[in-house]
Amino acid sequence: MTTWTDHSADRPITFSAPSGIDRAAHHRLDEAWLAAAWSHPTTRVFVVSGGQALVDDTPDGRTELVMTPSFEAPLTETHRYFLGTDEDGVRYFALQKDSLPGRMDQSARPAGLREAGLLLSPRDAGLLVHAVALENWQRLHRFCSRCGERTVIAAAGHIRRCPACGAEHYPRTDPAVIMLVTDEEDRALLGRQVHWPEGRFSTLAGFVEPGESIEQSVAREVFEEAGVVVGEVEYVASQPWPFPSSLMLGFMARATSSEIQVDGEEIEEARWFSREDLKAAFESGEVLPPYGISIAARLIEAWYGKPLPKP
Repeated sequence: MTTWTDHSADRPITFSAPSGIDRAAHHRLDEAWLAAAWSHPTTRVFVVSGGQALVDDTPDGRTELVMTPSFEAPLTETHRYFLGTDEDGVRYFALQKDSLPGRMDQSARPAGLREAGLLLSPRDAGLLVHAVALENWQRLHRFCSRCGERTVIAAAGHIRRCPACGAEHYPRTDPAVIMLVTDEEDRALLGRQVHWPEGRFSTLAGFVEPGESIEQSVAREVFEEAGVVVGEVEYVASQPWPFPSSLMLGFMARATSSEIQVDGEEIEEARWFSREDLKAAFESGEVLPPYGISIAARLIEAWYGKPLPKP
């Protein structure tokens, strides 16, 4: 495997741009430090619930996470997650609650990562993706996988401990590969999943299986979903994808065959596109572009050579 070095179409990948937040993991087990950080007047807190948080649209056109000082935050002791500090020493926490708090001024609105990820600053997007990933894991892993006992939260939300057998459980991250495949004519292979709306095409993707390298995973997924054989694989970039707990590993891959045979279960349709084909299909509305929040759009743009045309 080699690393992709053509950056002619580079744009920041959502959730991957530097956030300016130091996660300061060495403080997670220091209860005295965490208590002092929580009570500090500059500390900022936001609530996460069901993958959403409150955001606010500012008069100058920006979208921001709604954060409050800790003394104004809703009460909770167990579901309080330390997210890190910024260069000014501000500490950030997320609170997991069953519902989002209301706002007296009614200017805030609930939003998830898919809606707000492209609108938030790198700092706010990084904080929200961290909080949502922890919330997803916390909600789904309340019991010990060894003995079945209910676990307790530790390390400021980053560990669950079993009081019965002593096991420690850590947030789960599932590696997944996402790849733009090209053939000898430099056409791009795009597919449409069975549950997507008509016309929505994107890159192929799938999960890495146990005992499998990422190169093997790329080749297997492309063959299983589209019947196309892959040879050379080049790594491009990664993207955290907390829907609910994946890390997307982006690749360019070169096909050694061109006949398409979709599996019909995950991929309903797949097609080879030249740049001219894709431009015409986007502009006519025949093909809908991938969601801009996904690394898929960046992979296609890296091949296309510029931002994708709008419908």
